[in-house]
Amino acid sequence: MSENSVSEYWKANIRLVIGCLVVWTFVSYGCSILFADALNNIRLGGYKLGFWFAQQGSIYTFVALIFFYASQMNKLDKKFNVEEK
Repeated sequence: MSENSVSEYWKANIRLVIGCLVVWTFVSYGCSILFADALNNIRLGGYKLGFWFAQQGSIYTFVALIFFYASQMNKLDKKFNVEEK
């Protein structure tokens, strides 16, 4: 890969990582702590939604982000022709 391609590859990788971290922070910190009182007015499976995000939602989101990151990195690797064979 040329120096320019390497730079573009890592910029795209860092954008993806930052996007995933923003989503994870919003769900784990925002929905579980900052917006918990507002979300507690909504029920999910008999539990208050703010409580659910604190106990389960942030974990589910983290696992979903792992699969999302893996799929997006596979696409990025193919785009820059560095995929595993």
